[in-house]
Amino acid sequence: MVAYTLSILAAMGAVALMALVFRRVKGAGEDRDPSGPSAAHAGAMLSAMFLLVFAIAIIVPWTTADAARLNTHAESQASVDAYWAASGLPGSAPDEVRRSLRDYVAFVAKDEWPLMAGGHMHPVGDERMDDLRARVNALQTHDNEEEDAKASVLEHISAISTARAQRTADAAATPPDGLLLLTILTGVLVIVFPFLAGARPRGLALLPLVATAALIGFGTYLTWDISRAFDGPLAVGPEAFREALQEFTRISGGM
Repeated sequence: MVAYTLSILAAMGAVALMALVFRRVKGAGEDRDPSGPSAAHAGAMLSAMFLLVFAIAIIVPWTTADAARLNTHAESQASVDAYWAASGLPGSAPDEVRRSLRDYVAFVAKDEWPLMAGGHMHPVGDERMDDLRARVNALQTHDNEEEDAKASVLEHISAISTARAQRTADAAATPPDGLLLLTILTGVLVIVFPFLAGARPRGLALLPLVATAALIGFGTYLTWDISRAFDGPLAVGPEAFREALQEFTRISGGM
């Protein structure tokens, strides 16, 4: 924050210095016209800065939500693959592993998902995955087929854990610090700049300014509303996990 403040003060100081230097240059005239070169240049730069900041504030959450959506499908698919592979485990392990996978997926879709809207994960989810991994790892196999099935299940459980770790990061991810504040600041400056430059619009001339202010206000609110991948208009839902539960039912019914 100190570096940001110093950079702003340095830029303002540079403007003040240039104004002082060029005031002393012969032939240099004052520019008080709201439509003069100074106001036109500053207005164009403010608009460009707002558009740049606004684009970043939209694109960053959008790409985060898109990546989070793909990751949820990867996690749910790994769960389905583990469910399939569990059929080759010895003894009663197939039923136990499949029950654990079904409970885990249902837990994520029903209990954990609401917490992710606030950027948090339920600690029970990690405990369930660790317990399942430990139980599969402790299984005693009797032939190569059972050993291959055990290795396959462990591989898929590892994929689930990796995807879960990424989902944890996605849930906590937010746009860069200060981006929303900068969006609000540049938006306000774009709206009030004509008045700061000396313009005094009246009547119908106010309509474009009011429309611009309304759209900038809505856009700024939107950047805040989509700041989390699992909350807001772009929120990633638990559909992939619900589909996995349906797939579990189909697999169990076909065997």
